[in-house]
Amino acid sequence: MAKTLRSWTTALCLLSPLPAAAQSAQTLAALKGLAPVSALGASETGRAALDANLTVTGAIQAGTGAVPFLLPLRDQRQLALRDSFITDGNATELADGLGSRLGGVYQAKARYAADETFTNVAPSVADLLGYTNHVAKSDSNAGKYFFANATTNGKAPVSEAAAVLLTERGGTTDVFGKAYGRPAGTPGSDAHGDARPFQTLPSLFAYRGTDYFGRPSHSLDWLRGPRMNLLDSPSYPSGHTTYGYTESVVLAILVPERYQQMITRAAEYGTNRIVVGAHYAMDVLGGRAVALHAVAHLLANDPAYVGQMRRNPAVAEMGRETHAAVTIPDYRAAVEAARTDLTAFLKDACGGTVAACASADTGRFRDAAANAALYDATQTYGLPVVYPQRVGTTDDVGRLAPEAGHLLTAAFPVLSLTEANAILTETQGPGGGFLDDGSAFGVYARLDLYAAAGKAAALAAAKQAPSPAPG
Repeated sequence: MAKTLRSWTTALCLLSPLPAAAQSAQTLAALKGLAPVSALGASETGRAALDANLTVTGAIQAGTGAVPFLLPLRDQRQLALRDSFITDGNATELADGLGSRLGGVYQAKARYAADETFTNVAPSVADLLGYTNHVAKSDSNAGKYFFANATTNGKAPVSEAAAVLLTERGGTTDVFGKAYGRPAGTPGSDAHGDARPFQTLPSLFAYRGTDYFGRPSHSLDWLRGPRMNLLDSPSYPSGHTTYGYTESVVLAILVPERYQQMITRAAEYGTNRIVVGAHYAMDVLGGRAVALHAVAHLLANDPAYVGQMRRNPAVAEMGRETHAAVTIPDYRAAVEAARTDLTAFLKDACGGTVAACASADTGRFRDAAANAALYDATQTYGLPVVYPQRVGTTDDVGRLAPEAGHLLTAAFPVLSLTEANAILTETQGPGGGFLDDGSAFGVYARLDLYAAAGKAAALAAAKQAPSPAPG
């Protein structure tokens, strides 16, 4: 029996599990965008990138990489351990990006008391996070088995429409397993393909600490079980990173005063998956592109993304027989409702304006230069160029992926979509990376939302500034 709660746009229902839309038009678009990884073994530049992927991943995991973390290495590793628990029901683990004042009041209200028990700051925020997370997560999860062994779940073959995404570019499955000497099903590898770093690296730094709940934990608990068993979970793309960027961008849009800091938190969160030994740099870059691509299409109210009943992964994947599902027919209206409710909550809880509380930050995100350095290092992780013809090019974001501009206009509504896409074009990262094949999806692999948000905020402030009085 369905239980419906009447509200301005959402319906929250108790249902039996929904069938996975593993190869919907939405998911096929993401799989096509991620597919360049499948052909890396076929070219000299691709093989060099694969070699570098393992080397860069190993260095970051060992603590000798080039990423300038915001915390001392020992503390960063402890944060990576806590970040292994996904708080997708309320984004609370990510909310420290809101700053010491705003993040503190958010996390005091939105909490996880246990794996399946959590609270939220407002129903509108909960619905927005649940719907958004399902959309992005469905793309990310579909990619794992697709690139591992061309199945939807490890066993069932993908559709012909999906299979052609590999054959049309001469791609293959299990690229990481084959490249790193751990093909699918061999001793020490993943049963399906694309074995993870903790299975392929020549050495792994494992360590003890405490988890999100403050309980004694070990990094291997989140790789080999019992907290999370990834032994037969394909690596590419990173689902944690998809979640981290998806919900960080949502919080950035809802609290634009902290946009850049939330993007920094997303970059840190993704990198922590490398630190703990769960993912390669390429996995993280793929997860980031999936998240930004999905959120942009949602913000554009793309019919393939809105108006459907979406299960909330925070509830549905906790082993319950029934779960909550959310329908959002107008995503931008849902964003505005969530922003209104979150702003009212934050203002009341912090005792001042959101802008004033946002600036009162004594946490690790208080240094803008350090934030920029961290984000810059994670833009490509220093991986070599795969498409040399793309080096030095500038993609016209407004032409190739016009919906991308909504990632800025949703936070800074005084900007036009044309202005936002011009900023994204101006600030885009270097070309030629393993996903930058000139496609619309490739645009999302190059977006530098940290730099873009800075320019967008400056332009928005200038447009809102009062005109000078006549002389």
